[in-house]
Amino acid sequence: MQDTTPELGALLDAVNPDADLVHRHLWLIALFNWIRGSENSAEAAVARVDALLDAVDANLHVQIRLQVWWRTLLDTVDGTTLLSDYGFATRNAFISELVERLHYKLLPTTPQTNDASELFALVMPASLDAPWLAALPEPTLRRLSVLLSTPATGPNARVCPTLTHWQNTLLEAINFCTSQIRSAGFSPEIRIRMSVPTHSDSPFHALGASVDALRDAWLARQNGTGSHEQVEDANKRFCQQLEACRAAAASAYTHLDAHGISVDLVFRLRQLRERVLRVRVLLDCLLGEPTHIHSAQLLSQLASVGQYQRSLRALLANSTSLLAAKVTERSAETGEHYITRTRDEYHAMLRSAAGGGAVTAITTFLKFAVMALGMSAFWFGFWAGVVYAASFVLIQLLHYTLATKQPATTAPAMAAKLRDTSDVAAVEDFVDEVTHLVRSQVAAVLGNVAVVFPAALLLSLVLSLLTGQPMIDAKTAAYVFESLDLVGPSLLFAAFTGVLLFSSSIVAGWVENWFVLHRLDSALRYNPRITQQLGVERAARWAQFLRKNISGFSSNISLGFMMGLLPSIFAFLGLGLEVRHVTLSSGQLGAACASLGWEVVRSPALWWALASVPFIGLLNLVVSFYLAFRVALRAHAVSPLGRVRIRRALWQRLSHSPRQFVWPTHQDPADGRV
Repeated sequence: MQDTTPELGALLDAVNPDADLVHRHLWLIALFNWIRGSENSAEAAVARVDALLDAVDANLHVQIRLQVWWRTLLDTVDGTTLLSDYGFATRNAFISELVERLHYKLLPTTPQTNDASELFALVMPASLDAPWLAALPEPTLRRLSVLLSTPATGPNARVCPTLTHWQNTLLEAINFCTSQIRSAGFSPEIRIRMSVPTHSDSPFHALGASVDALRDAWLARQNGTGSHEQVEDANKRFCQQLEACRAAAASAYTHLDAHGISVDLVFRLRQLRERVLRVRVLLDCLLGEPTHIHSAQLLSQLASVGQYQRSLRALLANSTSLLAAKVTERSAETGEHYITRTRDEYHAMLRSAAGGGAVTAITTFLKFAVMALGMSAFWFGFWAGVVYAASFVLIQLLHYTLATKQPATTAPAMAAKLRDTSDVAAVEDFVDEVTHLVRSQVAAVLGNVAVVFPAALLLSLVLSLLTGQPMIDAKTAAYVFESLDLVGPSLLFAAFTGVLLFSSSIVAGWVENWFVLHRLDSALRYNPRITQQLGVERAARWAQFLRKNISGFSSNISLGFMMGLLPSIFAFLGLGLEVRHVTLSSGQLGAACASLGWEVVRSPALWWALASVPFIGLLNLVVSFYLAFRVALRAHAVSPLGRVRIRRALWQRLSHSPRQFVWPTHQDPADGRV
């Protein structure tokens, strides 16, 4: 490390207890800039702190001025809010939080402030601050304590004259945090959702008395009138009460799963949990003295929090996590119905998919009929969307299956099994679910394609016999072959369609959650005006029907209009993205073959188009599943290590038993029978 003695000497000569607030803060910022240096090394920063202490110890005059300066700083800046509130957002508002973080990045901040949190952010702006604070050794911390410890003032100091300013700040911060926890626990949104025998038995009632008892016991021990055992006993009771509050708040998630998820409520529950964790850290600092190791770790944690508060990426990750929690729970509930686990269910999926293929053949005809009307791009996209949406809803009501729609909803259902990726059995169960899903989709694609191609072909021949014209003319048939060419952009469009499939599942999860959260099924069933119009029994049937099908309706309608309208919108923007869905593409191929007759088998264009069909299906499946699964992993906070375990387990199953992913075997451990 280069010699910094002259620079340090100039800094110490500039310390002025009589300076105004701004210049005191500017000097503090300059001091920490010097500690960080230019080496970007935590060890070098710790060495500079030791050099600072050596220089101060060697000059009594500087030491006195620095201590007076420090006392003046503490008198003008309240550190309690820093310890208790730093890092906690006041509300779940993405736009306002985004604007605030952009202000941090783009606009200069002023050191003219009495807010300890603002000053801390100015003093600790670098990513190096958290590591070097955490690396401070115990001897250095003891020297800093001796240099900077000052007597406390206020009510606690009158009870305990030996109380230091830092200890008093910790006591007040614990009290403030506890008050915030109690306030959150008593809020109507959380209170009515907690699973407690009666609201009068809520652990939040006794939390205030517990923290007061701990403070009194600790002050008595510091004053020489209490014992260490009394403090330990009070601390144990307080920690038990904290844990009871955390568990009571966590029980609200059960209500959320059953009655819908509010993003704001999930935000409040997470904030409450984080405040409980902050209280535990503050307790470690208070009860772990005089080593001050915990205090250094607390400041290091606050420095990391400051980095997080300024990060746009962290804000986006947190917001998407909240949204993921909102939609994936509802998608998981829906997705369970689309996973086949036995041979009977596999064969039932084949039959259901065959019905979906037959309906899609009619969809193909209606789409070409709309195209023949020669409307403008927007209106063609709109009416094509109507055709798709109506067709998908009909498939749903007939209990048929459209291939590739399921992965976006089944992914959250499987991710829900990954709450503990350290459990080998849980990971194996998840791999079993993946094999079930892949087999289910193989059945769905086979059933769709095996029926839609001949059905569209037959429908076109029937139309030709009845009207003298096939479903499409030769020019349109040639366009179909060209658009599905394997070496063209069809695979890119297939991946884009996978994004649309995923997006429809997000819409479905959001709409179903909205429906359940606002208890619209109950309103439809019991609202006096509705029951007066429909009758009690009919209102009950409608409520049950909508509760069961609202997710499917929203998914199918949104997917239909996205597939119809988005290509027209993107064409207007010059992007040229189109839809390639495996079932619809197979139906279009059937119609094109019927238009060109038997001679088409000699055309290489047919075989290139047929070769693209399995790849279109694969990309539809993989992209939609991957995106939905990533969202579900974020919602369930699966760690990177957990994701590595998942990939390893999947690869092991695929390499040892690839047939399980395609067809049920006689000795398939994931099949449920031998």
